[in-house]
Amino acid sequence: MSSVWLIAGAQAAGKSTTADLLARRFDPAVHVRGAHFYRWAVAGWVHPMQGDDAEARRLLDLRYGLSAHAANAYAGAGFTTVAQDTIYGDDVVVWLEAITTRPRHLVVLDPSAEAVTARDRFRRETTGKVAYKGGFTVDANIEAVHAIPRIGLWIDTSAMTPDDVVDEILARAGEATVTDDALRQSS
Repeated sequence: MSSVWLIAGAQAAGKSTTADLLARRFDPAVHVRGAHFYRWAVAGWVHPMQGDDAEARRLLDLRYGLSAHAANAYAGAGFTTVAQDTIYGDDVVVWLEAITTRPRHLVVLDPSAEAVTARDRFRRETTGKVAYKGGFTVDANIEAVHAIPRIGLWIDTSAMTPDDVVDEILARAGEATVTDDALRQSS
């Protein structure tokens, strides 16, 4: 039976690794990387905090909508779909409301600021990827994550290996399930 999972959290919280490992526990399965939807734009993409707030918001809505659409399409074709993205606050609720597949799940990775800082430093040293720049800080990102309504499964992954995180998610899958009632109560 197919289902949809959304993995959210701060940059460098382990979303990509967790989503990929989780998807690989199912067969058939798909890993939808939300950031790919903006990376496909070869020109004209405006990110939040780059000046044109209205255009950045419009494009962010497009990104999230495409991600939800892809998740629904794959799940409709019988794939368990694990989507991951940097998505916050009410945008999480809107994304989950767009998912027609049941069950649907939300997992929020919530490591400490120290763990995120260490992971970001390691990632920067090993891959060159820089998440926190232009005044965007780990603390601001974690604050944005904490604006997500307290639905689904929240896990402090600070001291966990990626495999431990996935084991925990699967062991607590019922807590990750998001119902229509939970979404209504979160609004």
